[in-house]
Amino acid sequence: MVINTIIWDPNDAIIDLGFFALRYYSLCFLLAFVSSYIVVKKQFIKYKLDVALMDSLTIYVVLGTLIGARLGHCLFYDFAYYSQHPLEIILPFTFTPEFKITGFQGLASHGGGLGIMLSLILFSRKFGIKLWFMLDQIALVVPLAGAFIRLGNLMNSEIIGKPTDVSWAFVFLRDDNIPRHPAQLYEAIAYVLIFGFVYLMINRFPKPSGFYFGMVIFLIFCFRIAVEFIKEDQSAFEAGMLLNMGQILSIPFILTGLWIMYLKNGKKGIVASEEVRR
Repeated sequence: MVINTIIWDPNDAIIDLGFFALRYYSLCFLLAFVSSYIVVKKQFIKYKLDVALMDSLTIYVVLGTLIGARLGHCLFYDFAYYSQHPLEIILPFTFTPEFKITGFQGLASHGGGLGIMLSLILFSRKFGIKLWFMLDQIALVVPLAGAFIRLGNLMNSEIIGKPTDVSWAFVFLRDDNIPRHPAQLYEAIAYVLIFGFVYLMINRFPKPSGFYFGMVIFLIFCFRIAVEFIKEDQSAFEAGMLLNMGQILSIPFILTGLWIMYLKNGKKGIVASEEVRR
């Protein structure tokens, strides 16, 4: 029996001038990149890297994240639609049933993860910084950024949880009047804890470059598999599946994370400032 519930129906816009609207999701996305920039900049200073490279790194990672997340959603979650409307993958408007500005509706974290890795490979080759080192630094802030994104999802009342009778249940009025798990909040809290844990470990207990990258993707996607059991399906085709698409896509990441930790933990040597450059 529900003891108490939180009625949730916030306006998704902080400021709406008609011709321009500042939305919570956009603000959370911005905060994700700003906070990540600050943390990675601190790591660059620690390892005596040129801070000016942060501008280029930001461009690489932002583009990798957005392109990867967008393609991930279109290919894995709604391929049937976007295969018939390919221009809408890259254009922020639709032509059917009538012309309408929609923005980019639909981003997938798994695709974003792959996009970030590809962007770091390109960045590493261009600027001569060891790839494993860069993967560690970006992996450090991925859970922090993920927490802000999930808070944005919460403000949009999207990616909601399944019905529940827990006392902290949220009633998402945009969807229905059913008390549900605030799955977005669960993920945000978990990602903050993962960030705090890895930040402490990477700065106090150095490991060969790449180890903490493996740890981060292992922890994030283990939790992702667990939390999906209390989330509503994101696409209709997932109904009745033993594991939904998010869980299926998480398995290769978990196995990769374990393999990297095993591989790197067996290596001798600790990353030092002179080892950062290729």
